[in-house]
Order: sequence, then structure tokens, then C-alpha cells
Amino acid sequence: MKIGVIVAMDKELKQLQQLFSSENIIIQKSGIGKVNAAIQTVEMIKQYKPDVIISSGCAGGNGDDINVQDVVVSSQLTYHDVYCGTAIDNSTQYGQVQGLPVRYEADPILLEKALKTGAKPGLIVTGDWFVDSKEKMREIVGHFPEAKAVDMESAAIAQACYIYSVPFISFRVISDIPLRDTDASMYHDFWNTIAENSFLVTKTFIESL
Repeated sequence: MKIGVIVAMDKELKQLQQLFSSENIIIQKSGIGKVNAAIQTVEMIKQYKPDVIISSGCAGGNGDDINVQDVVVSSQLTYHDVYCGTAIDNSTQYGQVQGLPVRYEADPILLEKALKTGAKPGLIVTGDWFVDSKEKMREIVGHFPEAKAVDMESAAIAQACYIYSVPFISFRVISDIPLRDTDASMYHDFWNTIAENSFLVTKTFIESL
């Protein structure tokens, strides 16, 4: 099986590259944000034709049962910054790109295996906004109160994989809890003190495929 792994940042890439040496595991950096993530996904599909694509990285967490260093695995994905309005089609929901699914469902076989790693399943919402204030997080969870994690890439990768019919799933290590944080201090502390070994769940999952 050929497995593609997409991360956003150099520090995430460095950690994952240290965990794998197989030629069948392709790890690439996309850069931050939805457009970068989508471009890299399409490039990966066309160049390597992976059987599976995994997004791995960090995210802000939401919910009483979510803490820093927990790993959230996507049961569903959508956008928190997409609104197509009701002028043409009043059935399109907030977060949905018109003509595409309301939510992108994780591949069920991949999700079943992911749950065996201890990752917490839930909705991941994506947008081009680094959430560094309680006010912004409250706005997002006002639309998606059930969201477990907020990131900047996963739903864009899911959309590209949906269009190209490639099984997809996302793992997100919780680096901060914006509703309990001030000035993203948790996020900076995460990278300064506890980020090491944060991607071992992703490693365990890949080894199970």
C-alpha cells in the first residue's frame, strides 16, 4: 500500500520524517492554509497515486473532554469560513461548498482502524484563520458546537480527495484550547515544551494499514 501524508509546517514534517523510512510512505509539506493544502493534495495524487492520504498536524481543541496533547481523528470535516448564501440554492448549509457534500466523511475502514489508536473521533472544521482569541473560537463553535478541533488544512485535503476518489482521514494533535487560552500561549508552550513525540499516534495508525 502506498500512503501519502500531508503536513502544513516544517516542524511537523521534521517529526514525521524521523518516524518513517519506507519508500511507500510519502510525507510532504503543503504550507499553511486551504489553497496550499489542496494544491499539494492534487500534486501528490497525480505524482504518486497513493492508495490513502492522511493529514497530520496540530489544531486548536474544543470541548470539555479535549485537552492539549489529545489526538482528534476526523469522523467528519467541513469549513468554518465558507458560506455560499441562499440566493441560488437555499438548501446549501453553512460550511458547505455548493454542489459538494455538507460534510466530508472519513473513510469508514480508516476510521475503524484509527479508533484503535485511542484517538478521539469528531468533527474537524477548517478555515484560513489562526484562532488566537476566545472571541474567534466562540464564533466558530457557535456554528459548529460539536466540533472537536479547528485547523487550517484538513477539509481542503478532504475536498480534493473526495473529487479524486482517494480515501482520506485526518489526525490532529491538540496544541491549544482557545477557549481556555490567552494570546495563543498554549500553542507556543506546546512547541517549546511538549511537541516531541506528538505524532506517535499517526505512526501507530500507519503501521496498522
